[in-house]
Amino acid sequence: MKKTNNKKAWVVAVDMGYGHQRTAYSLREIAYQGIINANNYPGIPREDRKIWRETRKFYEMISRFKQVPIIGDWIFNLYDKFQTIPKFYPKRDLSKPNLQIREVVILIKKRNWGRHLISQLAKKPLPLITTFFATAMMAEIFNHPEEIYCIVCDADVSRSWVSDTPSLSRINYFTPSQRAVERLLLYGVPRERIFLTGFPLPKENIGTPEKLEILKKDLKTRILNLDINGNYSRYYKELLVKHLDWHKGDKKRNNLTLTFAVGGAGAQRELGAKILESLKENIIKGEINVNLVAGIHNDVATFFRRKIRQLGLAKICDGHLHIIFAENKQNYFQKFNQAMRTTDILWTKPSELSFYCALGIPIIIAEPIGSQEKFNRQWLIEIGAGFAQDKVEYTDEWLFDWLKSGKLAEAAMDGYLEAPKLGVFNIKKIVFNKERIKNKK
Repeated sequence: MKKTNNKKAWVVAVDMGYGHQRTAYSLREIAYQGIINANNYPGIPREDRKIWRETRKFYEMISRFKQVPIIGDWIFNLYDKFQTIPKFYPKRDLSKPNLQIREVVILIKKRNWGRHLISQLAKKPLPLITTFFATAMMAEIFNHPEEIYCIVCDADVSRSWVSDTPSLSRINYFTPSQRAVERLLLYGVPRERIFLTGFPLPKENIGTPEKLEILKKDLKTRILNLDINGNYSRYYKELLVKHLDWHKGDKKRNNLTLTFAVGGAGAQRELGAKILESLKENIIKGEINVNLVAGIHNDVATFFRRKIRQLGLAKICDGHLHIIFAENKQNYFQKFNQAMRTTDILWTKPSELSFYCALGIPIIIAEPIGSQEKFNRQWLIEIGAGFAQDKVEYTDEWLFDWLKSGKLAEAAMDGYLEAPKLGVFNIKKIVFNKERIKNKK
């Protein structure tokens, strides 16, 4: 690998849901000329824009279709079969390319999909970091002059993310979990091209990699909020003292805060409304604050506002009820990361937000959408950082039972201890110093 003193790289995402751009957002400090969206950048050829637009429309349509009774599940499951992640055991050679990657390669080679983008990047030879497999394939096929890195955004990964000739590929992979490392090996990716970095979480929620001062400060307060009967701290005091400098006089915030986040297609808004209905009396009594994340979807924000009015909660909206909405994704990510500092529980489908458990935030897991999210759910449960949601209409009962038992405080610490949290720092170290990360921080 070539050495470089340049501390900038091309950072390329895709404008398709939130996952890829949220991943890239944490790397904005090293992004030369800012983060580039492969499907929406100045000068993109009309043919390329058309291919990307059709792909995005289909993805968002399928995500919304999942909510349609009876037929929705059938259509989504049919689509999901084409991108499903196979069972891990028994371990076997999975290097044979699937239909999706063959189609992507054909589009790139026969229709020159992405050639213009890669040729523009090549004018300033820098390492390329991308959050989407298709752009990594474009860079390889059109001979990007510097190293190519692809960030895996889930705990496990589909065969579609790997070249049709993996043993000969130049693409390097940054992975958020050990299982993703092992999966890429089964797909035929050489070990020296796989790096266990952890997901690139926002630095503003972590602090310095040596001290983790922001993360630890927020987590200490969160544990106090979650451990309402002291059941967890009573049994794990030594652990808390060791990792969080725990003291008897530490104080919690006034209110517990639950954040509910819809996906990029805005398809889970009804679930947010049901949560609000169940917790209505708890909100009125000041027992809990609720953040409803609408992202950049004004229709979702409007839906939440209407529901708040219908429930008679409009007067306390500024005190205990907040809608997180922004006009663009950059502002949304900033608001979301800021809200995570005072969030005690995150309720979300198991998307890339699963990795926010590494910040010591317990996850209530909504119904997954797609094969990769099922594996994210499995990963969260295995490390003890998340729990599948119970019946939503009884949230006011089981949520507070979980709090009294101390299980959510335990999940917060398990996520902090078990999930890699230094992805941004590890990625920078590898790209600019070419050092392999051997441990899991």
